[in-house]
Amino acid sequence: MAAAEPRRTVPLSQVEIRLFKATIERLRTVQGQKPRTEVHLPEEDIVVICRAARNVFLAQPALLELKAPINVCGDIHGQYHDLLRIFEMMGFPDEPTEGGYLFLGDYVDRARQSIETICLLLCYKLLYQETFFLLRGNHECATLNRIYGFFDECKRRYNVRLWRIFGDCFNCMPVAAVIEDKVFCTHGGLSPELDSLSRIRDIQRPTEVADEGLLCDLLWSDPDPDIRGWGNNMRGVSYTFGHDVIEEFLAKNDLDLICRAHQVVEDGYEFQANRQLVTIFSAPNYCGE
Repeated sequence: MAAAEPRRTVPLSQVEIRLFKATIERLRTVQGQKPRTEVHLPEEDIVVICRAARNVFLAQPALLELKAPINVCGDIHGQYHDLLRIFEMMGFPDEPTEGGYLFLGDYVDRARQSIETICLLLCYKLLYQETFFLLRGNHECATLNRIYGFFDECKRRYNVRLWRIFGDCFNCMPVAAVIEDKVFCTHGGLSPELDSLSRIRDIQRPTEVADEGLLCDLLWSDPDPDIRGWGNNMRGVSYTFGHDVIEEFLAKNDLDLICRAHQVVEDGYEFQANRQLVTIFSAPNYCGE
């Protein structure tokens, strides 16, 4: 594997640190309360959080090189109280825990507390830049979250301007990670354009997600055990890929496993392709499923 692009830590002022810690404290006040209990954050604080997170994302590469142990989580989709329960079980990032965190994207849309969800995750990212990581999902895209709930939530609780500020932050997020040179992580899956991992490193940010191409596929594609090669995706975007594609990709890049999210699966995780690919989904009772 080619040499990793270095991650840079962005220094924070004492004022910023106090703000991010206070925001986390406020967001955790609803811990243990009934789901959908909202937390109101000052709009100006959210703007500071988004702009600071944008700088941190751009200081780190589009393809992250991470060390184990690390806790990997799938889609959250605005289910804020379920996110709190994950941290209750695995340990909050500001508490002594074994390993860091890698989230695979789709923090917003569908459920009604996307703002609390993404703000808590961004604050942890800002304070723990070397142990807490957030990948971009296909819902961290204005064309999608304009339709599936995040836009309406921002407009109802704040204004359209804030939705655009979130979008500018999302456009800077990393899109893939490799853990210990052996586990490839991304939100969706593989791409016929992914002939080398260096192609991911070369993705220029900030960027929107196009309707096709490498970035689109990383965020949108799905495995299909019933095909060989590449197929049409029922989502109407990107491709499906067979187990032969998985095996070829892993062998070519000396990897052991693909870890992705993007699909609802029983028990929150599901292996396929002889345990060469695992799908993780972390939003229980998602849309009643």
